[in-house]
Amino acid sequence: MPRRIMFVQLKTGYDTDRGPSWIGWVDFSKTWKTAYFQGRTLQRATGLGLFDANFYDVATDESFWISGPKRDRSDTRYGPEGPTVEEDAADAYRAFLQGTPLPGREDG
Repeated sequence: MPRRIMFVQLKTGYDTDRGPSWIGWVDFSKTWKTAYFQGRTLQRATGLGLFDANFYDVATDESFWISGPKRDRSDTRYGPEGPTVEEDAADAYRAFLQGTPLPGREDG
């Protein structure tokens, strides 16, 4: 299963990019249509007409934006704060900010 450090932001219930966000490990299905993050199963939202979201939680229908993190830390456009960096991704994310490529790994 492909695994990547990604930027993840909750869109549902928040006005224009003001939802909580994280930098952390996201596991993807082999087709990249399903993402697994913080115990959630997120399905790609292509063709569903969701505004400003590219994944949704299959259990709650909450909308999410998932993308690669940006070195200039401009991941959140209007949010009051930057993303929370998950502890298990912190070292790799710091190295990425200093110019190292993001790690990724293939399991199985």
